[in-house]
Amino acid sequence: MLLVTTSLRKLWPRLTSSIQDDSLNLSAQIDCNGVRFADIRAVIFDKDGTLAQVDAFLSLLGQLRADQLASTIPGIETAVLDSFGLKQGLDPTGLLAVASRSENIIAIAAHVAATERGWLESLARVEAAFLEAEQKLPLKAPLTPLVPGTLDLLSRLQAAQLELGLLSSDTQGNVESWVETYQLESYFSYLQGVSEALPSKTHPHFLAQACRSMQVDPAVVLVIGDSAADRIMATNAAGFIGVTGGWSRPFEIVSPEPFLKPHAAAVGLEQINVVR
Repeated sequence: MLLVTTSLRKLWPRLTSSIQDDSLNLSAQIDCNGVRFADIRAVIFDKDGTLAQVDAFLSLLGQLRADQLASTIPGIETAVLDSFGLKQGLDPTGLLAVASRSENIIAIAAHVAATERGWLESLARVEAAFLEAEQKLPLKAPLTPLVPGTLDLLSRLQAAQLELGLLSSDTQGNVESWVETYQLESYFSYLQGVSEALPSKTHPHFLAQACRSMQVDPAVVLVIGDSAADRIMATNAAGFIGVTGGWSRPFEIVSPEPFLKPHAAAVGLEQINVVR
């Protein structure tokens, strides 16, 4: 009996190490409309438009920003709304829908500079107008509900023991607030918004930073998003699924460069299937 116990004691570190190694190697196959993504160990989602319905909120935000700028620079409202992608309803591929707040400021400041104002003054005016507009809005999270199918997909991915991350062009505070509002903390192991160091999802280190924090290789990560920026972010990932059903206006995701990894298109999240 002593011999058995001693042997087990000697083997125990090796057995537990093996179990730990196996747990680190969990992977799943994900299928979407005829495209198969094999050996996936983590899935990274975009937030706005992919898991969160943002049409109404962004339309209101854009109008308030344009109104605020027009109150000090008469005649600029139409140009600002057009740049936001609010010419005829919200354009899901436009500036307001896809770009970060800082990118929006720079783009709109160009219109202000065209009114014979200096660049630094233009940036300051836009920043001030954006702040005024945002103070007139309630919290964003309650106004951006879950896209249908979100909880079901997250549950299926979690059941397959995949790591889940949420990356967004939104601020870190808004990302965390949205997750808390809809009680999604148990699904996501990592949340990342834009920052001074990583100001855009197209930044070459944006996905890399998330993968380092999640301790996964980008080559086993599937990115699910709704924009060309998400597809560019997925350049070094295992593949990309573009989902467009989170918007009221139909559209197609078009990238400036060919995407060479496996990729699929879906209207709804229910078209994404998880296979162990």
